[in-house]
Amino acid sequence: MREAWNHPTVINTDFAGLGEKRHGKVRDLYDLGDCLLLVATDRISAFDVVLPEGIPGKGYVLTQLSRFWFDRLWCPSVPWSEPGACIPAHEGIVPHHVRTMTPDEFPEACRPYREVLAGRSMIVEKAEPLPVECIVRGYLAGSAWKEYQRQGTVCGQPLPAGLRESESFPEPLFTPSTKAVDGHDENISWDTMRGLIGDDTAERVRQASVALYRHAAELAEERGIIIADTKFEFGWHRATGRLLVIDELLTPDSSRFWPRDSYEPGKSQPSFDKQFVRDYLDSTGWDHTPPPPHLPEDVIAQTSAKYRDALERFVGV
Repeated sequence: MREAWNHPTVINTDFAGLGEKRHGKVRDLYDLGDCLLLVATDRISAFDVVLPEGIPGKGYVLTQLSRFWFDRLWCPSVPWSEPGACIPAHEGIVPHHVRTMTPDEFPEACRPYREVLAGRSMIVEKAEPLPVECIVRGYLAGSAWKEYQRQGTVCGQPLPAGLRESESFPEPLFTPSTKAVDGHDENISWDTMRGLIGDDTAERVRQASVALYRHAAELAEERGIIIADTKFEFGWHRATGRLLVIDELLTPDSSRFWPRDSYEPGKSQPSFDKQFVRDYLDSTGWDHTPPPPHLPEDVIAQTSAKYRDALERFVGV
């Protein structure tokens, strides 16, 4: 895997003959008919704005960490997506959208682009995304800490007084948000989420998200990493109508990772995610609206190293 760090930084792709292309914040998607080609570029976004520079190796890290988690948190024998079914909390297993992440198994039309696709792409099922993001928080950090300082709540949920920054919650908090196509995502209440996607679906994705978080947090602890919070996305499989986990899974872009050996509540923690970039951007006085400032070379290099470190700690490469 280490040879991936020597590959050119991939900011954009332009693959002729692969069907309609959609351009996400950090991913390019190609419609291959009955499936999608999802390519993780090295673009980076912060505060929902794509930055001018890419982070070398970032797309590779996102894809390989997603592979790590998809391989460990899924089993087709658990029909949780059927009406009325629930995930046992100790299982933490749900169906996902990935068909293959092996370029030799990709459709023939992808073969000319194998060198770019290797390690940073996957063929996935087509799904209709739910219009919400499912966030699970195990620790008081980031925007949750700022809100708690102001009003004693996290995403509108009242919490006991006297909690410290980075302190763990007695139980994981489920805090949904909108899934904005443009602009910033916004936290929403449980009742608002139920109104958007229905009571049954809301309860199913809440249970799935919390179960996934619990199981992933246990595996991460074994590797000396704390998952402070993470985000899951779900969608309806277009061919069967089943509910699937889609997009990435438990990566530095969708999660807040801390080293266990230096964890100390009462202050902010060093992290393996893009919090380093956010902190730099805030130090510039940027107001989180386009256009964003450029990233200095040392910030790019240090951010790339943090992404690599996360992958190496989980996967052992």
